[in-house]
Amino acid sequence: MKKTIKILTLLLVTTLATVKTYAQVSIGLSVHIAPPALPVYTQPPCPVDGYLWTPGYWAYTDDGGYYWVPGVWVAPPRVGFLWTPGYWGYDGGIYIFHQGYWGRHIGFYGGVNYGYGYGGAGYVGGRWAGNSFQYNTAVVNVNNTVVHNTYINKTVINNNVTVNNNRTSFNGPGGINAQARPEELAAAREQHVQPTNDQINHQQVAGKDHNQFASANNGHPATAAMNKVGGNRFNTEGRRARASSPDATNNNADRGNRQQVNNNADNHANQDNANRNAPSADQTAKAPHQWQTANNLNAGNNRQPAQNQQRNNMARAPRQLVRHPAPARPHNNPRPQEHERHR
Repeated sequence: MKKTIKILTLLLVTTLATVKTYAQVSIGLSVHIAPPALPVYTQPPCPVDGYLWTPGYWAYTDDGGYYWVPGVWVAPPRVGFLWTPGYWGYDGGIYIFHQGYWGRHIGFYGGVNYGYGYGGAGYVGGRWAGNSFQYNTAVVNVNNTVVHNTYINKTVINNNVTVNNNRTSFNGPGGINAQARPEELAAAREQHVQPTNDQINHQQVAGKDHNQFASANNGHPATAAMNKVGGNRFNTEGRRARASSPDATNNNADRGNRQQVNNNADNHANQDNANRNAPSADQTAKAPHQWQTANNLNAGNNRQPAQNQQRNNMARAPRQLVRHPAPARPHNNPRPQEHERHR
């Protein structure tokens, strides 16, 4: 009897855990204020073969309100799974966020046009072919040096930017009036996988960045998209954006490397100039120039003529001393008569 009770208790706990997991996947936060409009942004190229695009969305926290989670390329949890984006829906005077999920088919995501294959229903940015994912380059952007499984289908809507009903980001009155189709309802009943750890961390990092909050950026986030989780940041215009968090140093490091390359090139050019204008024995003239170029590239180039002139003067001084030796210089055969004439 006790064993039966334990088994029933275990089954009940398992059932409750399953229901809780499904609830976390389907419904999230509820807010009384509508989310901002979706920002228009450029999709960065897919950096790794097999990564799938997850569009950006507005998340919410009680501390600061809505904040933008950048669109990003991520690794799917399983082969053959696709990403159904989350969406905000109006229901009973509040806005409820329906969490996104992974599954074998695309479910309902509120009819919101997130762009780049997610036009409001289904996904046309790519497809699975066996164990490989093929990208529709008529819709999505890929790095052709690392991604070769591509095709072009121009019959689908080419959503290169996120524009739909004034970039409306929610479903319901005042937003997008869309209903789930039968195939989307069927997809919702399939086996789902929650967002991966990378996706969760990606959202948490965005929530700690003050520049991502709508209250600070007026709907124009500093980082609109990223090429991968923890990777390069891009603003709404598709240009590299500076990381604002102390631990995100990818962009700063890359910018420093580019500057170092330029400095090295200019150092070689300036050093060649110094070698042509100064004698090989004059090492003190080149040392200050190399230090100055490494620390201030423009100042080194602007002062180059004056420095070269200074080197020329310093280079001529020893030759003048050789042609006109000082009277005190010893000679092998001194001539007193000539010395007296010089005096």
